[in-house]
Amino acid sequence: MFARDIGIDLGTANVLIFMRGKGIVAREPSVVAVDLDTNQVLAVGEEARRMIGRTPGNIAVIRPLKAGVIADYTMTEVMLKHLVRRVLGRRPLFRPQIAVCVPSGVTVVEQRAVIEACMQAGAKKVCVISEPMAAALGAGLNIVDPGGNMVVDIGGGTTDVAVISMGGEVVSDSVRVGGDDLDEAIVRYVRREFNLLIGEQTAEEIKCKIGCVHDPDEDETVEVRGRDTITGLPRATELSALQVYEALQEPMQAIINAIRSVLEKTPPELAGDIINRGIVLTGGGALLRGIQDLVRLETRVQAVVADDPLTCVARGTSRVLEEIHRLPAETVSFRVS
Repeated sequence: MFARDIGIDLGTANVLIFMRGKGIVAREPSVVAVDLDTNQVLAVGEEARRMIGRTPGNIAVIRPLKAGVIADYTMTEVMLKHLVRRVLGRRPLFRPQIAVCVPSGVTVVEQRAVIEACMQAGAKKVCVISEPMAAALGAGLNIVDPGGNMVVDIGGGTTDVAVISMGGEVVSDSVRVGGDDLDEAIVRYVRREFNLLIGEQTAEEIKCKIGCVHDPDEDETVEVRGRDTITGLPRATELSALQVYEALQEPMQAIINAIRSVLEKTPPELAGDIINRGIVLTGGGALLRGIQDLVRLETRVQAVVADDPLTCVARGTSRVLEEIHRLPAETVSFRVS
């Protein structure tokens, strides 16, 4: 891997870029703000995220990735070009190799869209790797040996679950449920129970402050401000950790069902390895309070959160470029020169 080659975690919620020797060199929300009158891109990343819910009619704030895949190709290309140029400079001397991740259940067409977006952003070669494989590499797991490792990557738009052995995914599943769905569940709950309309950013703040998926503290509360759906006027109310726990039940059950489904299909020998090694949790969802206990309770298998779970996938993509000649062909699913 050359010093300027980069690994990209192209996530629904955030884009992370990792460069060898420098670590994470870019971490921005996957958001683009566009002037609809002139088609001019006004902001990318955090600056655009701050505009969500606060723009006039002629400005659209777009999230170009939905459920882990490209929903708006043009805006994804704009976002990637902006971030790659920020990292490498506007006129890089050498075009970089880029390793990028995709959900394990992605289609060939969706995978091709990711590759083309990276090529248009200036890549010389693109290597595509599945998110659970990248997460396993980033978490420091030995994916090449015959032993079984189980990884659960809970991202913004998808949750990827895989049992990995000898450099390949033996059993895998990808459900289009992630952190965004948890936020939406909180929005729906507050509207249903309190007739109060809140935005995505407020829901995410609630999730981060008092979100809990196992044994919540009933005394923990947070003030929530929004618009009353009946009077139309601004109003504030108190929301408890127990109520947030209730709101998160439905999307969390979908994630647990995916984990159980993969475990049920796992060969017995690898199942024994997983009991010994535990389930490794990565992604932003791994930071939810109580998630280790919930997974252990539902699967009867110990669960551990990887070190710095938010950056596991980005670090894993960079390791692909470093070790591409040593990894089995199954690990890197697609290459373009």
